[in-house]
Amino acid sequence: MTTDKFSKPLQACAQVTARLIHRFESIPQSLIAFIGRFSIAAVFWQSAQTKVDNFSIDLIAGNFQLGWPQLSDSAVALFRDEYKIPLMAPELAAPLAAVAEHLLALLLLLGLGSRFAACGLLITTLVIQIFVYPDAYPTHGTWIAVLLFIMVYGPGRISLDYALNRHIQKLIRG
Repeated sequence: MTTDKFSKPLQACAQVTARLIHRFESIPQSLIAFIGRFSIAAVFWQSAQTKVDNFSIDLIAGNFQLGWPQLSDSAVALFRDEYKIPLMAPELAAPLAAVAEHLLALLLLLGLGSRFAACGLLITTLVIQIFVYPDAYPTHGTWIAVLLFIMVYGPGRISLDYALNRHIQKLIRG
């Protein structure tokens, strides 16, 4: 008798759960990829912006300063005094990081060469995790998960990679 008492609520709960899981599974992968690309690109773009003067683009806040970018005075000091990356002089590491973070974030945002841009940012993240902030693994783990998703599944339909691939496929087919 107690089995009958709980069987209907359990069955209803199982049905609701199954419907919710079906809804979750119907979220387009391209939407997830786009949100991931936008979010992780923003992280690295903002980091890059701290390393340069005279050039600032913040699409969300609507702030734009389109001068000729220069490495900020604090960037080399940051690499020398705080980051201390082995085997690379701070005078080389700072401008390389500024250029790489800007370029790879932009490529990822546009969805152009996305898998390769994600790979470059993954390497950057691993360097940061291993040599700079080893205690920041929860944050870096999240970045790594997003970057690996893009590397494995691609940038999705909302990307230049997708559009270019469709165009190339049409050319191949004739």
